[in-house]
Amino acid sequence: MLTLEPLRADHADALLAFEQENRAYFARTVPDRGDAYFTAEGFAERLRALLAEQDAGVCRFHVVLDEEGNLVGRVNLLDLADGCAELGYRVGERAAGRGVATTAVAQVCRLAATGYGLTSLTAVTTLDNRASMTVLARNGFTHVEDTTVGGRPGRRFLRRNLVSAPPAPPANTGHPE
Repeated sequence: MLTLEPLRADHADALLAFEQENRAYFARTVPDRGDAYFTAEGFAERLRALLAEQDAGVCRFHVVLDEEGNLVGRVNLLDLADGCAELGYRVGERAAGRGVATTAVAQVCRLAATGYGLTSLTAVTTLDNRASMTVLARNGFTHVEDTTVGGRPGRRFLRRNLVSAPPAPPANTGHPE
């Protein structure tokens, strides 16, 4: 069973190790965060800023833990305003293709509605990230417009009515998560 926990300062070491271990893997589909992010000092500074945003209620950051308590992903809600937020998530390479992202996004959708009072979520992904588009579709998100993500072609998705279950997922597209 996966566990979603709000980001805390004591997640710092595990989160930095997760980000460092998966840097090249993530850079295949999302813009890289730059060398400074992956240093202990740069990461500590960024974590302090994220926790301050969370304390202010602007964003909600979460870590995803597997059955053994290992950090295997992140799920974030950014720019909470007017009942809406932008969803962002990443799952490490070792946990990819096992339904972790689909499950974590479903959990955060429920939490967004019941815990944070949100009514809709948006998300963006690059066109070459088929796995992410599959996760979004399985969780009731629909494509609303084409966009760019870090200078790359992408799509924006929307999910309204977070309190209801998402529609049945489409037939297996053959793309791993």
